[in-house]
Amino acid sequence: MMELLRKAKKALFSTRLSLFTFSCIVSIGTLLLYNLPFFQFVIDNSNEGPVGVVWLIASLVIIMLVLNFMMTYLAMFCMRIVGRIVLAILSLINATAVYFILTYSVFIDATTIENVFNTRYSEASGFFSWGLWLFILVFGVLPALFCLFQPVVMGKARKLGIYCGGSLAVILVIGLLNINQTLFISQHDTELGGLLQPWSYIANTYRIISFSQDEQAEEIKLPDGKITDEEKAVVVLVIGESARKANFQLYGYKRDTNPLLSKQKELKVYQANSCATYTTAGSKAILEPKDCDDLYELLPNYAFRTGVDVSWRTSNWGEPPIHIDEYLTDPQLADLYGVSNAYDDILFHGLRERIESSKKNKVLIILHTSTSHGPQYANKYPKEFEIYKPVAMNVEEGEKNVGMLVNAYDNTIRYTDYLLDSLINTLHAMTDWKSAMIFISDHGESLGENKMFMHGLPMKLAPKEQYEIPFLVWTSENFRTYKSDLPAVLEQHYIFHSVLNLLSIQSPAYNKDLDIFQETR
Repeated sequence: MMELLRKAKKALFSTRLSLFTFSCIVSIGTLLLYNLPFFQFVIDNSNEGPVGVVWLIASLVIIMLVLNFMMTYLAMFCMRIVGRIVLAILSLINATAVYFILTYSVFIDATTIENVFNTRYSEASGFFSWGLWLFILVFGVLPALFCLFQPVVMGKARKLGIYCGGSLAVILVIGLLNINQTLFISQHDTELGGLLQPWSYIANTYRIISFSQDEQAEEIKLPDGKITDEEKAVVVLVIGESARKANFQLYGYKRDTNPLLSKQKELKVYQANSCATYTTAGSKAILEPKDCDDLYELLPNYAFRTGVDVSWRTSNWGEPPIHIDEYLTDPQLADLYGVSNAYDDILFHGLRERIESSKKNKVLIILHTSTSHGPQYANKYPKEFEIYKPVAMNVEEGEKNVGMLVNAYDNTIRYTDYLLDSLINTLHAMTDWKSAMIFISDHGESLGENKMFMHGLPMKLAPKEQYEIPFLVWTSENFRTYKSDLPAVLEQHYIFHSVLNLLSIQSPAYNKDLDIFQETR
C-alpha cells in the first residue's frame, strides 16, 4: 500500500513548478473554489448598472488574485515547509467555511468565530455528515495535498521583491480606480468580509483573540449595594437557549406549545428583543445593568458580593465570567444527585431543598439551559415530549424538510413549557418564601425562513426570528406590583434592575426605568 501511494505521489507531482506558477495556481484555485459566494453577493447587492457591475467584479477578481498570489509567494519563499503546511491548513478551513456558507447561509464574521470557539464537541458533532466530509475531501484535502507535495523551484530573492512590489502597485491602482465604491463597501462590510476566504476567519480570529484578552481584565465594579429588609425571597432566573417568541403559544403561535403555562393565571407575558443573536453577548446583556461594550459587574457577581445566596446551574457554555462560590454544570449536578444529565431537567433537580436549606434570606438561582439549541433539536428533550412528528434529526436534514425541523424545535418548546410550569408549581408550594420565576431567552432562532437556519447573524442583518424572544414572569402572591406603563417591547437589561428590586437590593446601579415592578423604597 505504501509503495502504491509513493508511486501515485511521484506520478502526480513529477513536474517541478516555478514559485510564480505555483502561486498563480493557488491564487486561482482560492478564487474559484472558495470565493464564488462573495461574488454572488456583490452581484445581488450592487446598485451599479450592468457595465458597472462587470467593472466592479473584474476589479475585485484582479485584487483577489493579486493579493492571494502575493501572500502565497511570501509564505512559500519565507517559510518553505511551514508555508506549505499553512497553505494546506487554509485549504481545509476554506472548504469547511464555504460548506457552512452554502449550507446554512452564514457569514464567517466575528460572531461566527466566537461561536466556534465556544462550541463543545457535543454540539459541533451535530453538523457532521457525509456531505460535509465529501465536500472537505474534494475542496479541502485535494488542494491541501497539492500545496504539501507539489515540487517548487523557489527562485531568487530579487524576484520576490519584484512580484510583491508589483502586486502592491496593482492593488493600489485598482483600489483608486474604484474609490467610488467606498459607500457600497462600508454598507456591506460585514457581509463582504464574512464571505471572503481565507481573510474572513483570519481577520475575525485575530479580533476575537483581542476581544478575549480585553475581557480578561477585571470587571468594572458597580457601586456598593445593600439589602434593605429581612423578608425571605427567592428569584429563579431561567436563561433560555435559542428560544424564539414566534413558536410560543403564549405569543399567538398556532400550535399548543405551551399547554401548561397557558393555564398559569399569574404569568406575565412581555414582548422583548434580544441585544444580540449569539449566546455570549445575549447572556451578558441579560446580566448587565446597561448596554455597553465594557465588562461591568454582572448580576450574579454583584448580588453575591452584596450578600445574596447565589447559585448558577448550567448545561450551556459561552457564558460571560461568573464569580460566585456555587457554579454547577450538568455533569456535576448529575453526580450530586445521582441522576442522568441527558436533559435540562437536571438543572431543576432538588431546587426546593437547595432554597430552603439556605442560611440567607435572599436567594438567587440562575439556570442556563440548552433546550432549544441546534443543530440537533430532537436530542434536547425526552421522547415523551415528541408530540409533533416526524422530526428532523439535525438542521442539515431539516433543510430538505423544514416542517420536520419545526416539529423537532416545537417539541423543545413543549419541554420548556413543562420545565417552567414545574418550577412555578414548586415555588408556589413554598409558602414561607416570596418567590419569582423569570424566563428570558438569550436570542432567537431561524428555522428556514429565507433559507436561514439557527442564529448568529450580525444584528443589522438578522431576521426578526433571531432576536424576538420570550420574556415570562411569575411572582407569588403579594410579592411585587407590576408597572402598567412599560414600553411595548422590552430589552434584556430589564432583568438586572427587576431582580435587584425583587431581592430588595438598594443600589446606585439600580435604574427604575428598566424595572418591570413598582419601586418599594
